Amino acid sequence: MPNLRLALSQIDPWVGDIARNSDEVVRWTKKAAEAGAQLVAFPEMALTGYPVEDLALRSSFVEASRTALVELAARLAAEGLGELPVVLGYLGRSESESHRTHRPAGSPQNCAAVLYRGEVVTRFAKHFLPNYGVFDEYRWFVPGDQLAVVRLNGVDVALAICEDIWQEGGRATAAGEVGAGLLLVVNGSPYERNKDDVRLELVRRRAAEAGCPLAYLNMVGGQDELVFDGDSVVVSAEGEVLARAPQFEETLLVVDLDLPEASSNHVDGLLLSDGLRLVRTELGGEALPAPAEPLPAVVAPRLDDEAEIYQALVEGTRAYVRKNGFRSVLIGLSGGIDSALVAAISVDALGAENVYCVSMPSQYSSQHSRDDAAELARRTGLNFRTVSIAPMFDAYMGATELSGLAEENLQSRLRGTLLMAISNQEGHIVLAPGNKSELAVGYSTLYGDSVGAFGPIKDVYKSLIFRLATWRNEVAEARGEVPPIPENTILKPPSAELRPDQKDTDSLPEYDLLDTVLDLYVEGDQGRDAIVAAGFAPEVVDRIVRLVDTAEYKRRQYPPGTKISAKGFGRDRRLPITNRWRRG
Repeated sequence: MPNLRLALSQIDPWVGDIARNSDEVVRWTKKAAEAGAQLVAFPEMALTGYPVEDLALRSSFVEASRTALVELAARLAAEGLGELPVVLGYLGRSESESHRTHRPAGSPQNCAAVLYRGEVVTRFAKHFLPNYGVFDEYRWFVPGDQLAVVRLNGVDVALAICEDIWQEGGRATAAGEVGAGLLLVVNGSPYERNKDDVRLELVRRRAAEAGCPLAYLNMVGGQDELVFDGDSVVVSAEGEVLARAPQFEETLLVVDLDLPEASSNHVDGLLLSDGLRLVRTELGGEALPAPAEPLPAVVAPRLDDEAEIYQALVEGTRAYVRKNGFRSVLIGLSGGIDSALVAAISVDALGAENVYCVSMPSQYSSQHSRDDAAELARRTGLNFRTVSIAPMFDAYMGATELSGLAEENLQSRLRGTLLMAISNQEGHIVLAPGNKSELAVGYSTLYGDSVGAFGPIKDVYKSLIFRLATWRNEVAEARGEVPPIPENTILKPPSAELRPDQKDTDSLPEYDLLDTVLDLYVEGDQGRDAIVAAGFAPEVVDRIVRLVDTAEYKRRQYPPGTKISAKGFGRDRRLPITNRWRRG
């Protein structure tokens, strides 16, 4: 059987930075060439970054992508890399009217191309367009109708893009119809909890349907609320894992594959499954035997659940800060579990020297909370100061009569104003410490604890916050390091400390119960009656559903934050603010 040395470039493209991304393609192609690769691939829309959203509707951006693709092909050849075929995702245009979407020729497309010997030798567009969850690709793109197959060193390699294998039929089935020796899929697949297991089973099914090995290449990095976890994998037609890349790391996964020799003589234009038309490209080269010393199989170990989530939060925070041109972050450090976890994430993402925290006590702030905040700063080495809001609070209270909730919220808003003032003065980006449980039920103060440019734990339920904090401390202990989060912060009952002896449970159910109901209502889209039928007390369910429904206006004004669940607030869950439906 012919042998093909395949290199999968699991990289982090930056949206809109075509020049940088082009440089990265050249850099990683050189690495692939040095590793002896015969074919190298880059992720979905690696040339433009992904997702580009409404940038796809800007003609200037589309043309910049198309021009850069041609220039990149020439540059690779000029730098001595022209003999190594490169599969690369980019933003392109349709050549004809789309009969499936009734959009004209020249409409944007999510494309990939093969660059070889200084030329763009073939192009094709994504066939299945995702239009669920965070995806809205029918808004931007028109689908492709080709199955691109390149013959290289005696092997037929069929090409696909991400959603092409998430739907039944399409290019996986078509690859089997033409007898492809390998199905290569380039992806921009965002991270969600437990998605790595779902992906692997999907890849195995599609490899079986195609009747050949399948190479699944995914990007890494963060883009706004999305995080990409890599986890690129190559499986045999029988589903055996032949190689697997680490999660959340840029890497070059190189694998030697023994593949069936190309035997099909199907001609261009052959009509295949789902209306796909076969387009063949001959790259030449003789069938090569397996090398005398084949590369050892690389199968990176999987992260456990807490490690995977924590790394996603770190990567999301780092990407948002760095890609938006900031160096440092500012956090209001209360001594509570939420701000403590945000601080730990930030230190791991950016380094302690780039994390600035402010303790802003009021008359209701407990001494143990003040001490816990200072202790976290001591353990991690982050920058720390204390600025009391008591004089500001007294000035407000002397000017107007406030009591109850208005008095409590004033404290939070004074802290928010102070954080934004320091941010303006010193140039740090403010991080909001709110968690998903609080955002769900509106347990946050607009223009107070919700101020900031990014919310690292926005999509993390409170019960998971505690597990992540405990896990992070355990990791530190296992490394012989000082645990970053004070034990008292984890063990004490959560409190906003806006009135004497306040506890979160004064206003909310216990978090384990609250989060269980929220998971059914938010992630599961189950209505009130279904949740009650599952065994939850009607009065508890009614209260939680009412709180969630009436807090939509608050969530719309909360900053973006890293998405880790199947249904995060914002991109995934889109409900009207003005809404009279009250049955859940």
